[in-house]
Amino acid sequence: MNDWLVVLGRVGLAWLFIDSGWGKIAAYAGTAQYMESAGVPGILLPLVIALELGGGIAIVLGLFTRWVALALAVFSIAAAALFHLPHFADQMQAINVWKNVAMAGGFCVLAAHGAGRYSLDARMGRR
Repeated sequence: MNDWLVVLGRVGLAWLFIDSGWGKIAAYAGTAQYMESAGVPGILLPLVIALELGGGIAIVLGLFTRWVALALAVFSIAAAALFHLPHFADQMQAINVWKNVAMAGGFCVLAAHGAGRYSLDARMGRR
């Protein structure tokens, strides 16, 4: 049962990023403007989309899990600090800060323990 719980955990952690990556593609110009309003160059948007979409898919598949999980943990904290923490007095923004912290924590656990038995990492013999 633990092996399947790890799969469900990977899907749960990754789904937000996959959905968000697709959303950024659909609303590219608006997302770039939002990033720039927070002081982040809009030119970085393709990298953000690649990390969210590609990283999310890699986590679901259990591919390069430890490294991708670390990257998404750092990304989650950076996003919280840049986009939500400046507006922490707003309850929704505070919730987003703590959501990002929780996601980073989940990714740290995944990085520490790996993708589990049902993953491409396991199939390819990676720890």
